[in-house]
Amino acid sequence: MSTATGKETKPQKPLPPPNSDFYQLAETLPPEELATLRQVRSFMESKVAPIINKYWVEDSFPFELLPVFKDLNLGGLGIQGYGCRGGSALLAGLVAMEMARTDASIATFFGVHNGLAMGSINLAGSEEQKKKWLPPMARFEKIGCFALTEPLVGSGTSGGLMTTAKKEGDTWVLNGQKKWIGNSPWCDISIIWARDVADNQVKGFIVENKTTPGFSVEKIQNKFALKVVQNGLITLKDVRLPEENHLQAGAQTFRDTARVLRQTRYGVAWEATGCQMGAFEHTLKYAQERLQFGKPIGSFQLIQDLLAKMLANVTACQCLVVRTAQLDDQGKMTDAQAALSKAFTTAKCRETVAWGREIFGGNGISIDYSIGRYFTDAEALISYEGTSQMQNLILGKAISGLSAFV
Repeated sequence: MSTATGKETKPQKPLPPPNSDFYQLAETLPPEELATLRQVRSFMESKVAPIINKYWVEDSFPFELLPVFKDLNLGGLGIQGYGCRGGSALLAGLVAMEMARTDASIATFFGVHNGLAMGSINLAGSEEQKKKWLPPMARFEKIGCFALTEPLVGSGTSGGLMTTAKKEGDTWVLNGQKKWIGNSPWCDISIIWARDVADNQVKGFIVENKTTPGFSVEKIQNKFALKVVQNGLITLKDVRLPEENHLQAGAQTFRDTARVLRQTRYGVAWEATGCQMGAFEHTLKYAQERLQFGKPIGSFQLIQDLLAKMLANVTACQCLVVRTAQLDDQGKMTDAQAALSKAFTTAKCRETVAWGREIFGGNGISIDYSIGRYFTDAEALISYEGTSQMQNLILGKAISGLSAFV
């Protein structure tokens, strides 16, 4: 190739495509599970990515995607039997990470339904309850939510839950409120956690949202994080439930609730890792294409320093959650290990997306460039399923043998 001056110039080498799996951790899956992961990536990139910013601006949920979720056959991922998808904890985590790579709200919707609601029934329900509820939930015919947090009770749910359950013969009567409950404004089933007034223990209940008298939900407005997830304020006013709606096999104390939270806590770690991956890839592509002084800003030293730091955070978090999933698959994962995963990845997520938004400059505050969505979503991830401070206290107690809880 020659220029107007007659000098020969070398053709430009194509730039490497953004790749946030620098250590090829997805390749550790067996072939059939890797194929599932690639199917999820294709779905997220082809169906979700083109529309998600529109729904983010509108503060609404893309219901037209639900039939496609059914076709993906992901319902009950990580749960064995009862019409569920099954699969390893590693696959379930990588799927959550892959979803969050495109949008953390979609990953949260799926995690609430699959991990929290279905997971509660799987871990704490009777055989009859599993047979009744898990198959239609796996087929996305019934969508669930998980109602633990309350207007005045967040991190203190183990001892301060204000929603009550009172046994009257064969009937339970529930009263109270739940707040920030994802999926609740429109879903079919709520897993409600309430304090039994008889023994002061936390117990779980299945409530059918649309047919249960005394149950109502108000959508929470004006969020700036996870805007596509629809969160609600649930009010329970003399809600009467039969004993068959009480999670009978393993929901008699808060320890049983904590079994579910242990799984989903490090599920948030996967989401926080995926959120970083998406932010990194968007930022790298922008840095490769955005010209300043006649050349891409990705060629500047300070930009490359931030890109390297972003990828280092992503990779460290990936290695952490992969090892946590391996422990989970072996039945060895502890509360403290799950807590460490959640606290570390969400803190690094906040740092990583902030660097990404910085590289975008003024464009970073426009939803047209997507990075602002990752930036704000990180603020929700660091708080829900237990704040980083609470996770550190769980970890601190495990490593020191001393409790700092009051």
